[in-house]
Amino acid sequence: MRNAATDLTEGTPWKIIMRFSIPLFFTFLLQQFYNMVDTIVVGQFLGKDALAGVGSTGAINFMIIGFCMGLANGFVIPVAQRYGAKDYKDMRRFVANSIWLTVFFAAIMSITVCILCRSVLIAMKTPADILDLAYDYIFIIFAGIPITLAYNLLTGIIRSLGDSKSPLIFLLMAAVANIGFDILSVTVLKLGVRGPAFATLLAQAFSVVLSLWCIKTKFPILKMEPGEWKLHGKHIGILCTMGIPMGLQYSITAIGSVVLQTGINTLGSAAVASVSAASKLSMFLACPFDAIGTAASVFCSQNYGAAKPDRIRKGLWQSMLVAVVYGIVAGLIMIFAGRTLSMIFVGKEAVDVLDASGKYLRCMGFFYWSLGILNVSRMVTQGLGYPMRAVISGVTEMLARSIVSLCFVGSLGYTAICFADQTAWVSACFYIFPTCLYCVHKTTKKLMKQQNVQ
Repeated sequence: MRNAATDLTEGTPWKIIMRFSIPLFFTFLLQQFYNMVDTIVVGQFLGKDALAGVGSTGAINFMIIGFCMGLANGFVIPVAQRYGAKDYKDMRRFVANSIWLTVFFAAIMSITVCILCRSVLIAMKTPADILDLAYDYIFIIFAGIPITLAYNLLTGIIRSLGDSKSPLIFLLMAAVANIGFDILSVTVLKLGVRGPAFATLLAQAFSVVLSLWCIKTKFPILKMEPGEWKLHGKHIGILCTMGIPMGLQYSITAIGSVVLQTGINTLGSAAVASVSAASKLSMFLACPFDAIGTAASVFCSQNYGAAKPDRIRKGLWQSMLVAVVYGIVAGLIMIFAGRTLSMIFVGKEAVDVLDASGKYLRCMGFFYWSLGILNVSRMVTQGLGYPMRAVISGVTEMLARSIVSLCFVGSLGYTAICFADQTAWVSACFYIFPTCLYCVHKTTKKLMKQQNVQ
């Protein structure tokens, strides 16, 4: 049986990171693509109100689903570290305990958020004309949290062992299925905004099945031995120490987005639709940041386990350089082509929405490079085992977005909205970048001390 795991502790750092990040980039691109397809289908087939309804759920969706993603990403950090240290028995114990924890969190979260989601939408001042549309969409998404958690955990485990290609292949297949489900649900089954929500969950379920097959057939190193499925307090504690802070980091960041979305909602459905379209484009263009950050995190985790501090430092700086250069290029695209690209989601007759979307992207483009510094710094900090420091960066983002929304939307209106995200990114960078350097320095000293003792 072939072992598909890949060791990232040998070879030229930037080459390995780029080789690992390219499949990740296409993976994240596909994730955003089928999210974009949902938005395109809703906007083009169901109209502006439906687009606004789905768009108004973006912040709360990010808050809850982001927690799921952060939780899963945190759970796999000890897996990557143990793999780098070649401690495969302990690695499997972490995998087993992460699965038990995922089942627990999936049940609790799904029930809780489904009960509360309508009340939260009302509290966010979702416009009355789109409230039912927003609820119909987001309730289904939240009901599928167990699928979302399973998908993120399984693909995270695969990536932690150095295989970023298999999740890409699975997501490509799921994306094709999602497009088919989207169109079928809206045009034939007439499910309205519920259709794209069901399509998203069906596509993720398909990826879960493929990931399970991959783990079983390509990773014999993950085959459990007697006793490894047992719950273990030590492993549960470490997983929670890693996973919960990372989940909170995503969610805390999203709280600021929820506050901001509340401010957007007060400006009417046209503003909601314009930000929805612009945000989709922004998230699409952010895929390389996510890919480079994730690759840097896995790279640093494995090399931490392998006790190779020099490779950690090189991985950080080389990843940062690539991310910043890309951010400058993407920012120029947003500045000069943002309005035109918004036509993907909105018909050209909706001039007010297109103009507002173009302004949003133009303002964001000047600061897009800062998101590269933020992502790489935060992911490397997490990968080295300092999740609480990443949480603080999330708090910084939350506070910045909240201040802009609460203090400036009333007086500056939509213009304040256009500068909220970049204010949050730059503010967080002032904290997380020097913090990341400190964590790398501290890790280096720790590893060198261990080597001297040995």
